[in-house]
Amino acid sequence: MTLQLSPKEKQLLQDQQAHEKVCIQKYQNNAQQASDPQLKQLFQSYAQQEQQHLNTLTSILNGQVPSMSQGQQSQQAQQSQLTQQSSTQATSAAASSSASQADAMLCSDMLMTEKFVSGAYDSAIFESSDSSVRQALNHIQKEEQEHGEGIYNYMSSNGMYSS
Repeated sequence: MTLQLSPKEKQLLQDQQAHEKVCIQKYQNNAQQASDPQLKQLFQSYAQQEQQHLNTLTSILNGQVPSMSQGQQSQQAQQSQLTQQSSTQATSAAASSSASQADAMLCSDMLMTEKFVSGAYDSAIFESSDSSVRQALNHIQKEEQEHGEGIYNYMSSNGMYSS
């Protein structure tokens, strides 16, 4: 079965594609800039998940009905594990203050980005007429929220987040 998307649905999905491309680029760049190996790993993992989100959106725009694959479900389990590691591990005391400040800035930027992208999915979800598309977009939005949680937990456990 081929999806028939309205012009509005197509526009919203194309907007989300653009957001995902920005996320991929930012996570890749930030992984290279991060001084903490744990943060590098977190950013690299999120870049891969953002690429999967982009692939899903592209499939939907190409008229393919999305389905949750085992790969996506296993990726979600890995994400949960990384988020837990981020909240329980502290960064080495040997990390310099300027490196920590730079890492904190990278995290703050990505946390703001994830908040925006997650919120932007609301419109695409509410405007989607196909239940399988809504389900796929809900799944992506949940992962975006988990990325935000992982970044928050990393920041909080490393004294980078002031409440």
